[in-house]
Amino acid sequence: MASTLLGPAQHAAARETEGVVRAVVVVSGVAVLLLALVWGFQRRLIYLPTTAPVPSAGTVIPGARDVELHTSDGLVLGAWLVPAKEPGRGITVLVASGNAGDRSLRAPLAQALAAKGMAVLLFDYRGYGGNPGRPSEAGLARDARAAYRFLVGEVGVPADRILYYGESLGAAVVTELAAEHPPAGLVLRSPFVDLASVGHVHYPFLPVRTLLRDRYRLTRHLAEVKVPVTVVYGSDDSIVPSTQSRAVAEAAPRLWRLVEVAGADHNSPALLDGEVLTDAVVDLADQVDKAP
Repeated sequence: MASTLLGPAQHAAARETEGVVRAVVVVSGVAVLLLALVWGFQRRLIYLPTTAPVPSAGTVIPGARDVELHTSDGLVLGAWLVPAKEPGRGITVLVASGNAGDRSLRAPLAQALAAKGMAVLLFDYRGYGGNPGRPSEAGLARDARAAYRFLVGEVGVPADRILYYGESLGAAVVTELAAEHPPAGLVLRSPFVDLASVGHVHYPFLPVRTLLRDRYRLTRHLAEVKVPVTVVYGSDDSIVPSTQSRAVAEAAPRLWRLVEVAGADHNSPALLDGEVLTDAVVDLADQVDKAP
């Protein structure tokens, strides 16, 4: 049998090829490990709850009371019901928070809206504010429905006297809810087209759309919403680009108002409970009152 002898140049080329193969294997292994970590821990990047129990409602907002919401999968969630200051409008605002903190951070918003004659329901998602469970898109959808059932079934608020208010991630939550249970109107504060679109802005080096487990396809659900919609956004939003919020407004079948808060970032006070923001909610409530 004939044998093949390799010369020095061929040995060098073989070693170089082996080195390239090893490098490719190592890089591929690191990439696979990174993607596996992103897949497994992505919800820790999306949901940033304050997990400790919140104070009782009355110690934070005078006159507010603690209430419980019961989800379809057996969880009991804490919430605050804030009464309207007289004279009331007979309208209740269901507030769906963003992805961070707990309902106590939305107390100034509730007080501002209550001062303008609207009752407010603040609630925490599962895993937030001492609530049991872990957050997910399907879970938050159940939580929002529990809030809706509480207002309609226990408090007796007619659906056509409820405004949904969604902040950032909460905008996607209430839009999905509105597609099934239409309110009188919908206020979307700093909304995004879908979660993948925002993720791509912050993680352009990752295949975000492929990796995401929770999608929050806001505009897809918005296409089914036939009630008046107000979109409020900050011109200098560094988390949800203003282009995203304007795209949401363009997708609304019944856009009522598009409100830009000049110079406001995502968590600027003006977008938490500022006058421009609260006036936009009041304006939509006025539209509801005028509707036949």
